[in-house]
Amino acid sequence: ALVEDGRHLLSNVISTSVKEQALYGGVVPEIASRRHCEFISATVKKALLDAGKTIDDVDAVAVTFAPGLIGAVLVGVNFAKGLAYSAGKPLVPVHHLRGHIAALYLTHPELKPPFLCLVASGGHSHIVEVQDYTHYHILGHTVDDAAGEAIDKCSKVMGLGYPGGPIIDRLARQGNPHAYKFSEPHIPGLDYSFSGLKTSFLYSLREWIKDDPDFIEHHKEDLAASLEFTIVDILMKKLRLAVKQTGIKHVAVAGGVSANNGLRNAFNEHAQKYGWTIYIPKFSYTTDNAAMIGITGYYKYLDKVFCSIDKPAFSKVTFK
Repeated sequence: ALVEDGRHLLSNVISTSVKEQALYGGVVPEIASRRHCEFISATVKKALLDAGKTIDDVDAVAVTFAPGLIGAVLVGVNFAKGLAYSAGKPLVPVHHLRGHIAALYLTHPELKPPFLCLVASGGHSHIVEVQDYTHYHILGHTVDDAAGEAIDKCSKVMGLGYPGGPIIDRLARQGNPHAYKFSEPHIPGLDYSFSGLKTSFLYSLREWIKDDPDFIEHHKEDLAASLEFTIVDILMKKLRLAVKQTGIKHVAVAGGVSANNGLRNAFNEHAQKYGWTIYIPKFSYTTDNAAMIGITGYYKYLDKVFCSIDKPAFSKVTFK
């Protein structure tokens, strides 16, 4: 992607292997890495062409250095290093989760820090106090599994396919959210936990299937709605507590799970009930994209946060 002034998107190109990964019921790291190698050069070239720019017009090269599947992250980091070095441009390292928060600025150009942001994705569930464009304070995070992972794993247990998020979302719109109850964690403070919910969902299904082998097929809409309701309830309870503790009523949501309609509806309900000013990204900016990395890179560029050519890639690194 090419981003101008931190708000203006000149181009945003996505190359994805989701359909291929779906054949295996989830992401296969080796396939992901190989597809990155095969398509990254053409993808970057198309982003420049779509923007009507050349690399000479670019001020800096921003790249995700962590977290993620290490093979795929390495491809991006090493390509960015070569591009920046050959063009004589500074290299800006970006944490992936910072990108999800920055994606909000595309949908809401009026949004300015400070605000609270719930970052919910397949691998992360954080409550973040965004103090300014480059300084964040983590108020809470998952101590085990993330909300998106819980949705995907439960979808897989039900045999619904991959990725599970959109499937659960679609089925939940047709089901009763109060049909079934699942275990909710009792974690102190603002931290999250979803491992217990996954276990509760699995054990409950096992018991119900004993009496009715076709239980899932007959009740999949209610199961999806009840699962979604439980996850959204867990997320919103902690977020309400964070608003109460900080007094900040400008509240945003970001990450892949922000595409879930149940969570979006909950945000709208909380805005009316508690007087929050809410910020929800467009669906196109909820999933991974280069635009959000470019926006984050812009503000780090202004702060002169650059890295050397020997900057490593990481599969995991603390979000701060």
